[in-house]
Amino acid sequence: MLSNSSNNLIVKVIKKIIPATVTIAVSKNFQEIKKEALKENKRVLQSSQLKKLKAIKESADGDGMVRTSSGSGFIIDSSGIILSNRHVINDSLNKYTVITNSGDKYDAEIVARDPISDLAILKINSKKKLPFIKLGNSLKLELGETVIAIGNALGIFQNTVSSGIVSGLSRSITAQVDSNSPIQEIHGLIQTDTAINPGNSGGPLVNLKGEAIGINIAIILGAENISFALPINIAKRDLEDLKKFGKIKRPFLGVHYLLINDGIKNKYKLPVNYGALITSERPYSPSVADNSPASKAGLRGKDIILECNGVKVSEQKTIGDIMETCSVGDALKITVLRKGKKHEFRVVLSERK
Repeated sequence: MLSNSSNNLIVKVIKKIIPATVTIAVSKNFQEIKKEALKENKRVLQSSQLKKLKAIKESADGDGMVRTSSGSGFIIDSSGIILSNRHVINDSLNKYTVITNSGDKYDAEIVARDPISDLAILKINSKKKLPFIKLGNSLKLELGETVIAIGNALGIFQNTVSSGIVSGLSRSITAQVDSNSPIQEIHGLIQTDTAINPGNSGGPLVNLKGEAIGINIAIILGAENISFALPINIAKRDLEDLKKFGKIKRPFLGVHYLLINDGIKNKYKLPVNYGALITSERPYSPSVADNSPASKAGLRGKDIILECNGVKVSEQKTIGDIMETCSVGDALKITVLRKGKKHEFRVVLSERK
């Protein structure tokens, strides 16, 4: 059990961060909802579906917008810069309304969405200085460190708070960031045992100094006490890109791969139990993207990437993890095993579009 002093510290931190945690209401134009329903049902709607559409239309505001979902976010600058998840801000045609803890409502502008990580940056305009959460350093996190998550649970329960510990670092999960994105690996995540529910997405994960050290993104369905957050240093890097270039610039390699372990080695009869096997994501799709840096350098399907810049590729250190330290224009020295022989390639990373 936590001591009284620890409890008092957590309460103090919660009071500090709640004013800067916001709800993000998502609204869609009714005509778009109708188009999607017609497309999904091959333009033939049953009477029950027509009734549902009528009810949705009646709930639309004067601009024909219907609230469809909500998520969380948090203010990181008094001028109104907000961090949230890309899967919350998944459609530039939607309307996003930020609702503060005090009940004020603001129309939000999408500043940027990270093309790889589940991160979105928004901006609201306020005549007054807004409360904000300072950004910490996720590289200094330690296993067992106490953390606090806050958000709009299930889109209903505003300012839902949970606490726990850092259960793991540099985790990778396979997920679909939004409906328009392919299934991909998200790397370098913070694993915690704090309770995160739908609607909490985009809310802050903070340390006992009240600093944001992560952005809550996901839970593992069917598992208990396993939640994930994006390290705040990813957001800091994206914010720096915006200052320098006016957009987020993420490096692109251009390969689909399967991380090799003992099980994968045996299943595919491979000569090594580590590295990354270049293989297609699904039948008839390319394992190496056309005109990509990997393609230009000469990498092929069935190659096994053993090392990147001298770092051994494994489940503990994936290509994605290594790419997190790279920038557009950097050259990667990649060691590949091809038909039993080692080859070295120099791959110059381009910008992911």
